Amino acid sequence: MTNKPKSIKGKAFVLGKNIDTDQIIPAAHLVYSLSDPEERKLYGKYALSGVPAPESGLPNGNIPLTKDGATESEFSIIVASDNFGCGSSREHAPACLEIAGIKAIVSPSYARIFYRNSVDGGFLTPYESVEDLSKEIHTGDQLEIDPEAPALINHTQGKTYELNSLGSVADIVHAGGIFAYARQTGMMPAAG
Repeated sequence: MTNKPKSIKGKAFVLGKNIDTDQIIPAAHLVYSLSDPEERKLYGKYALSGVPAPESGLPNGNIPLTKDGATESEFSIIVASDNFGCGSSREHAPACLEIAGIKAIVSPSYARIFYRNSVDGGFLTPYESVEDLSKEIHTGDQLEIDPEAPALINHTQGKTYELNSLGSVADIVHAGGIFAYARQTGMMPAAG
């Protein structure tokens, strides 16, 4: 049984190309436990804290994902240029973005391991854009992802952009990750 995909709405956070996992969550912050509720919040606080200003693609490079001391962002959708999530294979990268409140990423290309970790862990949805939208969309634009089309609607600018279909990973994404999908399809016993 597949869950019906829901639209994702929220403010855009725009990044440049080659944003790697060390920029997404610097190694110095990998000391917190993902299973401890209070320590888990710190991953949201430090998400994208390693992105240097010239590479961020943000106006003046000075808009943080989370405000000082906050653990959750006002932004919901990251729009990035090519090769998002390159670098090491740490699962903490998509997890910290989800903890910070990111629901989806839109990029023309991803590092394969980041893409799989995002999908398999049920952290967030990595959509592939047909074109690089990082120069079209601005941080703070109000966006909506229509998974049925699939399309990215920029309500601020009144424009719509085509997204590639999630293809064979759609069922895993909509189930909430690989283990939830395996339980739903009977590939493994339901959690008891």
